[in-house]
Amino acid sequence: MSIVAEGPALARGPTAPLPAGHDLWLRVISAAVLAPLAIAAAYVGGAWFIGFWLLAAAGILWEWMGLVGAASSLTGPARAGWIALGACYAGAMLAAPLVIRADDALGFVAMIFLFAVVWATDVAAYFAGRTIGGPKLWPAVSPKKTWSGAVAGAVAGIAAGSAVALFAAIAPIAPIVAASFLLSVAAQFGDLFESALKRRFGVKDASHAIPGHGGLMDRLDGFLAAAVAAALVGIVRGGLDGAAGGFLLW
Repeated sequence: MSIVAEGPALARGPTAPLPAGHDLWLRVISAAVLAPLAIAAAYVGGAWFIGFWLLAAAGILWEWMGLVGAASSLTGPARAGWIALGACYAGAMLAAPLVIRADDALGFVAMIFLFAVVWATDVAAYFAGRTIGGPKLWPAVSPKKTWSGAVAGAVAGIAAGSAVALFAAIAPIAPIVAASFLLSVAAQFGDLFESALKRRFGVKDASHAIPGHGGLMDRLDGFLAAAVAAALVGIVRGGLDGAAGGFLLW
């Protein structure tokens, strides 16, 4: 079950070209709506937070099942394997944020830290890749991603994570830099994984749920990977009830 195997030709959008900057403005507007909702849910916590990420996980599972259902070439066992993988993927989308936010002392700070690193990584990689260009990061999987974008994303992620830590008076800073780098790299691998998944199933976007971004999987792929990495490190160091402190405090 190779994740990078070539599928059918990628689905294409309308034949008429979109106006210059159209996609960028859609991304900005979508982010301006969704980011405050995510932050507000993290701040309130409790049932609202659970409900927010439950909806995200359900949306991701729906998109994944749509990809699998549209792949007529899959045999029964292969289809079952992809469905099981999708259930795990969507389950991680729910479980990782809940584990991080469960820390009463640092749960909200940890979520803001995670948002800052992932969003800064995404924005910097997007703009650096298009303005600087250069060698491709993994052209067989994602032809548009570049090494310049990956490096810029990591630098921006470190800067954003360090800024949140300084604001929250979390020290020492050296482990925070390392944690920010880890989460930035994890986010970029999550993005590549989803790109490989879409290529395997021959689609450009997981769905059209979010203007400018495609589907929930397209928007949350990097966050999911970074959240899982943070949760795992946090659980190892701080347990289920102290996972946020486990990856923030060293």
